[in-house]
Amino acid sequence: MSSIGKLMKQAARMQQQVEATQAALASRTVEATSGGGAVKVVAKCNGTLASIKIDPQALNPGDAQLLEDMILTATNQALDQAKEISTAEMGKATAGFNLPGLT
Repeated sequence: MSSIGKLMKQAARMQQQVEATQAALASRTVEATSGGGAVKVVAKCNGTLASIKIDPQALNPGDAQLLEDMILTATNQALDQAKEISTAEMGKATAGFNLPGLT
């Protein structure tokens, strides 16, 4: 088989692996909390948020800025965890096939 044929087969296998990995990441979740658990954010490993839960006791109108900060902190932590997992899993799917934009 020619080199280009081998390359094409390898690319097709990698594409299948990437698609399977993306589907798995869409259903995998991570969770982060802030404010001692007052805010809980669940993110999917495809970079989207699944849910945000706020303890009703944290809903003090005088502490709106604090609540906003807790939400932001938990959201960023969850999305960072999701990105780390996504990067690691996609790296496995594209291992040995280094094309610009794929890794």
